Amino acid sequence: MITLDRLVNVLGGYGVRLRWSSLPRSTELRSVVIHEPAAERPLVGDVLLAIGAGSPQEAVRWAASAHAVVVLTRDGAEPTAADGQTAVLVLDGSMSWSEVAAVVYGLVLEGRETESGRGPTDMFALADSLAESTGGAVTIEDRQLRVLAYSRLQQHADPARAETILGRQAPERLRALFEARGVFAHLGASDDPLFVAPEPEHGLTGRMVVAVRSGQELLGSLWVACTAPLDGAERAALADGAQTVALHLLRSRASADLERQIESELVIQLLEGTIDAATLATRLGLPRGPLRVVALQASVGGERDAALLLAFERATTGFGWSRPGRSALAGNTVYTLLPGEGAAAARRWVGDLTAALPDAVDVAAGISGPAEATDLIAARREADECLALHALSSGGGAPPAYDEAWDDILLQRLRTAARAGRLPDRGPVAELRRHDRANSTDYVATLRAWLEAQGDPVRAGERLGVHENTVRYRLRKMAEITTLSLDDPKKRLAMTIELAATDT
Repeated sequence: MITLDRLVNVLGGYGVRLRWSSLPRSTELRSVVIHEPAAERPLVGDVLLAIGAGSPQEAVRWAASAHAVVVLTRDGAEPTAADGQTAVLVLDGSMSWSEVAAVVYGLVLEGRETESGRGPTDMFALADSLAESTGGAVTIEDRQLRVLAYSRLQQHADPARAETILGRQAPERLRALFEARGVFAHLGASDDPLFVAPEPEHGLTGRMVVAVRSGQELLGSLWVACTAPLDGAERAALADGAQTVALHLLRSRASADLERQIESELVIQLLEGTIDAATLATRLGLPRGPLRVVALQASVGGERDAALLLAFERATTGFGWSRPGRSALAGNTVYTLLPGEGAAAARRWVGDLTAALPDAVDVAAGISGPAEATDLIAARREADECLALHALSSGGGAPPAYDEAWDDILLQRLRTAARAGRLPDRGPVAELRRHDRANSTDYVATLRAWLEAQGDPVRAGERLGVHENTVRYRLRKMAEITTLSLDDPKKRLAMTIELAATDT
C-alpha cells in the first residue's frame, strides 16, 4: 500500500506532474493495471497506466471502467471536475513509459509507505506475526543494533527492551553484555538461534536471537524476549522468520536506494536554486518555516570515500520519527536540510550522526543560518564556509553556525583572499614584520594589541603581559621604523584588516 501523496512526491522526481485531482492525498493505493483494449475481461486496479490514450479525457474514461482512482497519461488538455473522482498525473514527453511503469509497480506493489524514512510498514506487521508464533515480544534490528520494527505483543517484555525501543537502538551497556557473552561473534558465524540468559542487573529477562542473513552477508538480527530457550515450533518459527525478514530487508534496501536517489535530486535542486522551491520542500516532507543547511565531511585518516558514503547512508536511514532532515551527497560533502530556527537542534543532529559512525571516522561540519526554501543557495555557501572553518580546527569543538560565527567567517574570508593574492610587501605592517624577523622584536603583536584595545595602552599592556609604559615605548620606536599614522581612522582600519587577513 502507498498513499497518493507518496506516489505524487516520488514520481515528481521522474518528470510526472499532478494535473488535477479531487481526491485527498491520503488515498491508499494497492494495485496497478495497464489498459489493454483487447482484454477479454475488464481489468480492475487502483492505478491505471493509460498507455496509448489520445487525451487525458480518454484516459479518465479508461480509469472509470477499471475502477481506478489514479490515472497516468501523456500530457494534453486539462480534464475537468466533471471527469469524476480521479487523480490525473501526466508524464513529461521525455519520459518513457517503461521507466515510469517500473517505478509505479515498485512503489505500489512492494507495499511501501516511506514518506519520511526507510523501511516498509509491513515490517511491523511481520514483527507482530512472529511474536504470535514464538510467544514473545519481538524486535527486528539492523547490523548496528538499530531498531527497524517491533511487535505490539509485550509478553516477556522487560526494561531492556523498552530502553532499546525508546532509544531506537540497543544501549551501550547491553552491547557490552552481548559482546562479552559472544552474541555478536555467534551472529557473524552461525545461522542457528542463540539463547541469551537473563541478566537482572541490565533489566534483561532473556532473549533468543538469530542472524538475518542474505547469503554470506549479515543484514541484521531478530530478537525474541523469553525466559528460557525456545524449542519445537517456536524455535522453527524463529528460524523461518529470519529468512522472511531477510527478504523484507533486501526489498527495503532496493526501495531505499530509489528513495535516496530521488531525495538527493530534490535536495540538490533546492541548494542550486529553483523557482518552485516551496513546492520541492513540500514534496520532501519538510515543514514550512526556516531551514538550516548542514554541510558535513567524513574521513578515516586521509581516505574519504568510504567514510563519506557511510555518513550519507546514516543520514538517510531511519523512520520518520528519527530522521528530521533530507540529505544529498554532492562531491565530497553530505548536505542536509533541517527544519528549525535555532542552531542547537542542528548541532544535536550532527552529534547523533557522529556517534552512530565508527570511532575512527573524523567528522567536520558547518551549519548555515536559518533560511527560507527560496534562499538555500546562500545558506549552502554559509554552510560550506562554516565547514571549512570547522575543518581548520580538525573537527574539534561544536560545529560553527553562520549566524553565531559570522565574524570568524569574515576573517577567514580575508585570510583566504590574502593567500590567493599578493600580500603587501610595503606599508607599516609589512615593515614591522621584517623588523621583528630581523631583530626578534614584538612590534607587530604590540600594534595588534593596541588596535584591539582601541588605543588604550593599559588594556594593550594587559593583553601583552607588559607594563603600559612598555607599550608606549614600543609605539615610539615603531614610529621611528615606519609611518604608523595612528591618529588616522582609515589607516587604523586598514592595518586592522591587514593584520586579520595575515593572522595565522
